[in-house]
Amino acid sequence: MNNDKEHQFELLVRQHKRTIYTVCYLFSHDKTEIDDLFQEILIRLWNGFDTYEGRSDAKTWIYRVSLNTAINQDKKERRRIETVPLTVDIDPYEADDPSSRQIRELYNRISRLDFIDRSLILLWLEGISYEDIGAIIGITPNNVGVRLLRIKDKLVKMSTKE
Repeated sequence: MNNDKEHQFELLVRQHKRTIYTVCYLFSHDKTEIDDLFQEILIRLWNGFDTYEGRSDAKTWIYRVSLNTAINQDKKERRRIETVPLTVDIDPYEADDPSSRQIRELYNRISRLDFIDRSLILLWLEGISYEDIGAIIGITPNNVGVRLLRIKDKLVKMSTKE
C-alpha cells in the first residue's frame, strides 16, 4: 500500500514538475535557492498528500501548496537542514537565446513585485482561470481581474523606466 502511495505521488510530481519549478524560479534568486525551495515544496506536498481529497484540480492544489510554501519560506528565517539534491531537467540560467533572455527579463520584472502580485501574474501566465486563481489566492474572480490589470500596468511602467 505504501508503494502505491509513493507511486501515485511520483506520478503527480512528474506531471506537475514544471508548475512547481516555475513557482520556485519566481520566488528564488539563484539555482541553490530554487533547488532548496523545490525540495521544501515536495516535502509539503508529500506531507499533505494523504489529506488531499481531490475536491479541487491537482494543479490548483499544487499551486496553493507551492505558493504558500514560497511565501512562508520568505517570511521565516531559513533553517539549514541536511538535504538530498534533486535533479531538475530545466536550467533557465543556462539558455542564452533571444527568447530565453526575454523570459528572464520578464521574470526579473515579476520578481520585483510583492508576493501576492507575483503569485497572481504567475497563475495568469500559466493560463489558470480567474475562478481558479481566486480559489488559490483567496480572492474573488472580479478582484483577480482588477489586480491583474494593475499588475500589468506596473510591469509596463518598469520597462519604460529601464
